Amino acid sequence: MPTLNFVTNIELPDRKAFALEFSKFGAKLLGKPEGYISVLVTYNDTLTFAGTFDPAFSLRIDSLDNINPTINEVYSQEFTKFFKEKLGIPNDRGYITFIDPGRANIAFQGTTFETIFGNK
Repeated sequence: MPTLNFVTNIELPDRKAFALEFSKFGAKLLGKPEGYISVLVTYNDTLTFAGTFDPAFSLRIDSLDNINPTINEVYSQEFTKFFKEKLGIPNDRGYITFIDPGRANIAFQGTTFETIFGNK
C-alpha cells in the first residue's frame, strides 16, 4: 500500500512518464507489488529549500510493515540517487518523511489492511 507523494520545483516535461517510472522504482525498492503502489507527482514552483528556489524536492512515503530506522537509511540513499540521476536534484536539496500508519489506519476495497492481512 505504499503511497509515494513527491513534490518538486522542477517542471517535468512528462510528469505521467516520470510517475510510472517512479512507481516501478518505488515498488522494487520497497519490496511491494506495484499493484499496491500509489504515486503522486506534484510540480510546485514555490517550493523552496534552504532559502532558494534551486532544484529541490519533498517526498513522503506512507508504507505498511517496512518502515524502520535501518532500512530507511537504504531507502534514503536509493531515492535521492534516483532523483539525482533522473532530475539532477542533489541529495542535500530535500527531505524524505517515512510514515507507517499501521494496518488499521489504511483502507482498501471497503475494509482495512488489518482486516485483509491481520494485526501484525
